[in-house]
Amino acid sequence: MIIDGKEQFVMTVIMAAGKGTRMKSRKSKLVHKIFDKELVKRVTELATNIGSDEVIAVVGHLREQVEDVLKDTVKYAYQDELLGTGHAVMQAAKYLEGKKGKVVILYGDVPIIRETTLKTLVEKSIKNKEYATLLTAIYENPTGYGRIIRDEGGNIKAIVEEKDANMFEKEIKEINSGIYCFDIEELLAALEHIQPNNAQGEYYLTDVIKIMNDKGLKTGAVIVEDNTEILGVNDRAQLELLTRVLRMRNNAYHMKNGVTIEDENSTYIHDDVIIGMDTVIRPNTIIKSGVIIGENCEIGPNAYIRENCIIGNEVKIGNCVEIKNVKIGDRTKVPHFIYLGDAEVGEDGNIGCGTITCNYDGVNKNKTVIGDRAFIGSNVNFVAPVTIGDDVLIAAGSTITEDVPSNNMGIAREKQTNKERK
Repeated sequence: MIIDGKEQFVMTVIMAAGKGTRMKSRKSKLVHKIFDKELVKRVTELATNIGSDEVIAVVGHLREQVEDVLKDTVKYAYQDELLGTGHAVMQAAKYLEGKKGKVVILYGDVPIIRETTLKTLVEKSIKNKEYATLLTAIYENPTGYGRIIRDEGGNIKAIVEEKDANMFEKEIKEINSGIYCFDIEELLAALEHIQPNNAQGEYYLTDVIKIMNDKGLKTGAVIVEDNTEILGVNDRAQLELLTRVLRMRNNAYHMKNGVTIEDENSTYIHDDVIIGMDTVIRPNTIIKSGVIIGENCEIGPNAYIRENCIIGNEVKIGNCVEIKNVKIGDRTKVPHFIYLGDAEVGEDGNIGCGTITCNYDGVNKNKTVIGDRAFIGSNVNFVAPVTIGDDVLIAAGSTITEDVPSNNMGIAREKQTNKERK
């Protein structure tokens, strides 16, 4: 990570060993998804995006499921006994030994922290020469969270867990998010001194703060501006809540950048979507990650824009349309009741109602290419692979199995026969 023009060594340790029994699932809590991406993968990508030089995942319960998601993108430490957060970090100590720099502590079930928040945390820790920098929040109802204990000068003295807090400490509204940036060497030194002298009989990572303060080491905090960033997932209701928060955040981002969303509550725009100005998104529309949509488009209602789609300017995607792995040129209309998969459509075209690309032959996905200014009649089937040239007309009801050259009409249907009724 570059701070003030200097390269800084930063590691991240992700806690990913918990059981997550409240999810009531045979799957690890950490492999449940928000917008098609596993919780733990979101956190791992976050660690990478802030510039971590190494990422370590501390895994335990159903570890093989977590490893199957993360594969070789991280290094692994193993926590077989769940003896607290301090104990979890101890399991990753072998990767920290001999390193100088900062280590960020994250949680695999706290997946929607903003990159800017974590970068601010790390930058403050480095610039202020703090040995521990905490991410804290102000809660009107702090029940259940560890309280931040400050001295008269505002310096952090300690963190007291809810079950160990006295009646005065429970009145404190500043809480510990559990997310930290530590000096690596001093963290390792402090871990040697923490003891399970608490109501839970666990090794608390929070005890590191008091140990550092007792040594006279400087500590500090960053108060998060948006408390939703530190929300975690323990059950299905919280999973839905975080999905809702991320939906609102993503939609707000696009609206601020000139996109009209007619019904924010029924529009689901996943991460990493690019949408041009003056595009209108109509209700009940889903747009998946990686999609690029140009300016002045109309999308929906009831549209499903799946992965790997690139949509040009002034394109109309109408109601009950599903597209996947498709490139659509400027000013083309895809009005209603259409499926396009693995296709490329040129400019100034019109795709008739009921058209589908038959892209899967049972073994392989095949591509349909449609040129510029093509007019596709209703209820047309394109049996891929097939290429349609420029300025082509495809008659309604045709099943196209062969290429159609430019400036031709394609007709593929039986001659109509009328018989007298008896």
